[in-house]
Amino acid sequence: MAWRFALMIDPVASDIRRDDFSDTFTVIDPDGAALRVGDLSAQRGDGIFESLGVIDGHVQEVGPHLARLAHSAGLCELPTPNLEQWRAAIARVATEAPAGESVVKLILSRGVEHGPAPTAWITLADAPDSARARAEGVRVTTLDRGYASDVPARAPWLLLGAKTLSYAVNMAAIREAKRRGADDAVFVTSDGFVLEAPTASVVLRFGDRFVTPTPNAGILHGTTQRSLFAHLEQRGFETAYETVPASDLSRADAAWLLSSVRLAAPIAAVDGQATAVDRTLTDELNAYLLSPRD
Repeated sequence: MAWRFALMIDPVASDIRRDDFSDTFTVIDPDGAALRVGDLSAQRGDGIFESLGVIDGHVQEVGPHLARLAHSAGLCELPTPNLEQWRAAIARVATEAPAGESVVKLILSRGVEHGPAPTAWITLADAPDSARARAEGVRVTTLDRGYASDVPARAPWLLLGAKTLSYAVNMAAIREAKRRGADDAVFVTSDGFVLEAPTASVVLRFGDRFVTPTPNAGILHGTTQRSLFAHLEQRGFETAYETVPASDLSRADAAWLLSSVRLAAPIAAVDGQATAVDRTLTDELNAYLLSPRD
């Protein structure tokens, strides 16, 4: 991934109202040193983030991503971000985006232990090439997430609904999937229900009905998935949040992994078994997801 631009943010309180936040931004070398050694994002993965797709300079779904950033901050007991400050910072970074697809990443760290304020920054990078995944699909393997479906309600301190920087498990799952001859993984609960992929939501189609696992199962409520559901509803399709048995991955008429950068990647195989891929609909979904969305 080629880094193009980076901006440090001096966070201000969430209730501060200003017309201009530019004096709280500092442009930095995206390949240079920027964090203190003791920053807890590096020491403990103690922070949150959001990744936003950018199409020809237009940052997609800024409002939903900022809302989820604030939600994650609340779950992690981080200071509430000033969303107007972050919105202004995103707009500044977007001016550096080239034609084509890019990715903007928002990071909010707890900062240095006992320090005065959190650490915050934004990066802009070229998006990875997802053309093959969108066209040919991805092979997934199901992996046990290690907890039952009732754990999120019983153990909120696990932060299962927050988008934290602690992604070591997610990356280990993708490496395990590749060892098994797959491209990606889908997490399932120990009692056999679908959760999400390490970096994507899961959507299944049954006839004219589209289903995704319910967010209260301790998964991220996907911004791309919500946008797609709104689009599908406008087209007359039914959408639903449900508890999804793992067996549905193989018996669905079609299924996709959805994320802000890869967009809609059809699932072409589950645990080595080929599954149906609706190429025509996938192309239609990605045409919508590549259109400017606010």
